[in-house]
Amino acid sequence: MIFAIKPFEIHDGDGIRTTVFFKGCPLRCQWCHNPESWSPKKELLFDAELCRDCLKCVSLCDAHIQSGTSHLFERKNCTACEKCVSVCPSGALEIAGMELSAEEIAEEALKDELFMKGSGGGVTFSGGEPLMQVDLCVDVARRIKARGVNLAIDTCGAVPRSAIDQILPFVDTFLFDIKAIDEQTHVACTGVSNKQILENLRYVDSLGIPIEIRYPYVPTMNDMEDERIACFVKDLKHVTCLRVLPYHSYAERKYARMGLPYPLPNVPVPTKEEISAVVEKLKKCGLANVSTF
Repeated sequence: MIFAIKPFEIHDGDGIRTTVFFKGCPLRCQWCHNPESWSPKKELLFDAELCRDCLKCVSLCDAHIQSGTSHLFERKNCTACEKCVSVCPSGALEIAGMELSAEEIAEEALKDELFMKGSGGGVTFSGGEPLMQVDLCVDVARRIKARGVNLAIDTCGAVPRSAIDQILPFVDTFLFDIKAIDEQTHVACTGVSNKQILENLRYVDSLGIPIEIRYPYVPTMNDMEDERIACFVKDLKHVTCLRVLPYHSYAERKYARMGLPYPLPNVPVPTKEEISAVVEKLKKCGLANVSTF
């Protein structure tokens, strides 16, 4: 189960890459910009701003109700049968989630193989958390590596050690998130402890695999974690760089389409100057290669 395959991505590892977004995630990060990735199942997205109240969907299932001349969506009745999507003329209804075989995913991901190889890029597995579907990841990875294409895994690290061991033979680089070092802060930000995450990060580092650390910087949430993160990363031996990912609120409309309140309505988006200051602070803590997007 995936929810997107995006070609020509340039922020998911080196070079030009195609990113496969797997559905399902064990974390609930307050600032998540892919809330449609949380559930491992298909979900219907409804954009009320695009709905024209044409009522073509009303007769198809119990999730769509006519109220006077208007359309109401009852999410609790939705089974993601997809019937309504095909009749919606305005694009207000969309399914998040596609069931594809490993062969189909690999074929789509490798369409731009020449561009990826020519740029030093490759394929990145992201999500959600790709290693929640580790058997599928391994099957796709085997097909990708058979073509000599670079593979990166973008992981939150909140997975069993066995999942990491399964994918290891195929991975060229890990893109590893660190949201917070302080456990209470991590729980407040994501809903789960970071003990397993940090243990897995140390384990991957001990194996000598290149790691790109990613620090999502969110004012009022984990903005006080920068020095702790720097101290932790300094003890790792195979980190190629640390990238600061500035918080943004672009996903607010996604939450509305899922019938969810936006978690951080009052959190300010950091300025370029603020992010530059964080980058410089991390460098002064002894990290050689720190940057942002």
